[in-house]
Amino acid sequence: MLSTDPEGVTRFRARRRRIAEGDPEPLLGDLRHLSTEVRRSIVQMIDRAQLGHIGGDLSVTDILVTLFGGVLDVDPENPRKPDRDRFILSKGHCAAALYATLAHSGFFPTRELDTFMAPLSPLNGHPNRRKVPGVETNTGPLGHGFPVGVGCALAAKLSGASYRTFVVLGDGELQEGSNWEAAMTAAHYSLGSLTTIVDRNRLQQGDRTEETKRLEPLADKWASFGWEVRDVDGHDHAHLLSALRPSTTGKPVAVVAHTIKGKGVSFIEDRVEWHHKVPDAVQVHAALEELSR
Repeated sequence: MLSTDPEGVTRFRARRRRIAEGDPEPLLGDLRHLSTEVRRSIVQMIDRAQLGHIGGDLSVTDILVTLFGGVLDVDPENPRKPDRDRFILSKGHCAAALYATLAHSGFFPTRELDTFMAPLSPLNGHPNRRKVPGVETNTGPLGHGFPVGVGCALAAKLSGASYRTFVVLGDGELQEGSNWEAAMTAAHYSLGSLTTIVDRNRLQQGDRTEETKRLEPLADKWASFGWEVRDVDGHDHAHLLSALRPSTTGKPVAVVAHTIKGKGVSFIEDRVEWHHKVPDAVQVHAALEELSR
């Protein structure tokens, strides 16, 4: 198991103090800076490993940064505290984005990111809860993480626990039927402590989601399953912070976060071939240059 990074914990606690102070502007500035740092780490990790899912990693970054930077009740120095909020990255193939967010939040040193997907590294291609602090459950088979999240939320309700559960889903992942069984179950049990965020980048491996199997009208589908639905810009930290507030109706909350696959690097944005294409040396240099502006 990796160990805590003291400097990262200090930065994490500083962001939390800004939330407590109630002044959003310094916090939003912090989150924007953190997103840039996480995106730079993602590019460098995939360059070193020569493997990864760079498009989806870059689309989900602002969602993960907002959750860990401003929403989740978690403690990098005590990642298994019993009353922690539960977070599950159901689109587990985007592990690089989760690892980079955890490292920049103090759960483990950022230097460990250099080992991404290397032999014997704990930072596998899919998250492993036994190796990486901050990982709630192993994910990777699409349609797997969301039902686990429903189970976590149901357990909280049955035991009277106060923690919230958050699940991030890929939009292409919604073509798996197990997700809709889970959505129906969550509404049936009125799991108001459960929030799912759909990374709606409209691309999946090989093609656009609407060409593969149409998802629209996506918000209406969640609503018809008995969920409170919030449609937001998935790259706007202020919008995300507002959308990730607790349920106002007692229903589970579905946040449809509209994103751009490959966000932040112009030649990767909204290009289907970058689902898991690896940039060459010239492209890595260009990507890091763009992310430095």
